[in-house]
Amino acid sequence: MEKESFKVTPWEVKGDVDYEKLVREFGVKPMPNLPEVFNKNVLFRRHIVYAQRDFDRILDAIKNKKKFVMMTGLMPSGKFHIGHMLVAQQMAFYQKLGAKLYIAVADLEAYNTRNKDFEEMKKVAVDQYLLNYIALGLSPKNCDFYFQSRRSDNAEKSNAYYRLATSLSRYATFNEFSAVYGEISPGKMASSLLQAADMFHPQLSEFEGKIPVVVPVGIDQDPHLRIARDIGGRYKDSKFIQLSSTYHIFMPGLKGGKMSSSNESSFIAMTDSPKEVEMKIKKYAFSGGRDTIEEHRKHGGVPEKDVSYQYLRMFFEPDDEKLKKIYDDYSSGKMLTSELKQILIEKINAFLKEHQRKRKLAEKEVGKFLLKS
Repeated sequence: MEKESFKVTPWEVKGDVDYEKLVREFGVKPMPNLPEVFNKNVLFRRHIVYAQRDFDRILDAIKNKKKFVMMTGLMPSGKFHIGHMLVAQQMAFYQKLGAKLYIAVADLEAYNTRNKDFEEMKKVAVDQYLLNYIALGLSPKNCDFYFQSRRSDNAEKSNAYYRLATSLSRYATFNEFSAVYGEISPGKMASSLLQAADMFHPQLSEFEGKIPVVVPVGIDQDPHLRIARDIGGRYKDSKFIQLSSTYHIFMPGLKGGKMSSSNESSFIAMTDSPKEVEMKIKKYAFSGGRDTIEEHRKHGGVPEKDVSYQYLRMFFEPDDEKLKKIYDDYSSGKMLTSELKQILIEKINAFLKEHQRKRKLAEKEVGKFLLKS
């Protein structure tokens, strides 16, 4: 049966997303056979991370214990919520596999496109993102956390980064941006070129030198990768290794659709209290259950549409056998929506209690990240 019409762009996600169709349309490939170490990670084992470009290059680096970089960025606006863990958990995972992390705070992009104040953005980047990253396992060793507006206190590194961001425009065309993005504006073009510099600059001699770089993103962000790969492939001043990338499915918002940082009723924040978690899940979490208990007992629920089940699958039930039992009980009608929601509430609150303890401890570690040049 054909899925409902959907729309996926870097700025908007609508409808019932057909991920297999996106693989075909965007020209990405399914994940290859992965080493056993990846199967220990829920995001890879359960195919939350489901597609890739040139990932074999990263697997080769891991297998042969060679250096590689994982590059990602954050938009310093809104609260850090459980949806942000999709990338944060990959950051900690790759770091343990030997990756050097490059984490860009996209404050120049936010300044130009969202009218944000630089001091406000720095506070959000540290209080909402960096503290949670550290609590989720990020180590200051092998980590370069930087702001686009102030790349480094090392003049050579800073100059190299901004020189690359400017010179990349020589290899881009307006028609190319229009083909990838559709409607385009100067702000979007400038942001895209800066993102390309973020992704490629680890390979400059002032940083790591020629090295494989993997960029994990939601599939909606693939247009940014396509532009960067095309421009970087034509760049003459440095011969870059082409970017590798992986793509994860969207974590649904509580009400369904993509989770949005601008709508607090669509997400669970990492600083939410137990009562807030309970209220949000009971009130907002979209149900895959039937309209009445009688119908539900007879026909069963639809776990694939149920937000509580999806959250358990993506993060909060690591045991595959327990998750299968929940799936079977819910789809058979043995388990009601209220019971499924209660399982999730207890799981999230147990997780957040420990996370918030670690987050408090992380306050002492922030300087180890910010003092780096």
